[in-house]
Order: sequence, then C-alpha cells, then structure tokens
Amino acid sequence: MRQLHSQMAESDAEELSDLPPSAKLVFKVLEYNGPMTQKGIVEESMLSARTVRYALERLEEIDTVEEDVYFADARQNLYEIIGPEAEAEAPAAADD
Repeated sequence: MRQLHSQMAESDAEELSDLPPSAKLVFKVLEYNGPMTQKGIVEESMLSARTVRYALERLEEIDTVEEDVYFADARQNLYEIIGPEAEAEAPAAADD
C-alpha cells in the first residue's frame, strides 16, 4: 500500500511540474493555508481572479484540488488539496 502511495505522489509531482507557475503557486497557497475560497486564494497569492480560476481548473483536471460548497457563503466554493495524505486521514476519522 505504501508503494502505491509513493507511486501516486511521484505521478502527482510529475503532473504538477508540467503546470504553469500560477497553478503551482495556487497549489502552494492551498498546501500552506489549507482549504480556501477563490477570493482568499486571490488575496493570498496576489494573482488576478481570472488567473486563479484557470489555475484551479488545471489543478482539478489532474485531480489535485477538490471543489466543495462553502457553507458560510453558498455563492462561493471552497478549494482544498486532495491526495494520499487526505485519503490516509479519511479512514481514521471514520473510525471515531
């Protein structure tokens, strides 16, 4: 199982390396801050809203970022990184 996760991490890293710099920056912002709205990413990254939208689309295409409803304001979406770390935490939370 660990080998599968390490292979997934390597393939994610290869796909991330092919993305434009703006998408890498958005990934790093999410990695550092956790789940954020598009507006929050724009403010934190200092990229334009259009650039952030494009970066999020690219990250979603390679199944690196997931879009969810932001319950505090349903007009916005919440974006978060998905991957082996998130999958490893999910079963532990379900056991509680």
